[in-house]
Amino acid sequence: MLLEKPLTNGDTVSFKLASGEEVVARLDSLTSSKYVVEKPLMLTMNKDGLALAPFMFTIEADAKITFESSNVLCASRTEKEMAKQYLSSTSNLVLV
Repeated sequence: MLLEKPLTNGDTVSFKLASGEEVVARLDSLTSSKYVVEKPLMLTMNKDGLALAPFMFTIEADAKITFESSNVLCASRTEKEMAKQYLSSTSNLVLV
């Protein structure tokens, strides 16, 4: 059985919300009742496949968002290639 490290602040995390959205964000803090995240992007489909789009269009780019744990079905570290795409989308870095 493979054991996974607990989520820690600064991790790129994927969330599946009770509303159905899948969100990728940088974890700022975590308690038993909430996740506080930065730069949340939601997964969408376009003609080329999966893409990342703003989770909310009317907030500041560096706003912190709180997800109540009761609205999160599951959370896990984001898969490596998607985490690279997320980092490229939220910073000026281009990862290869």
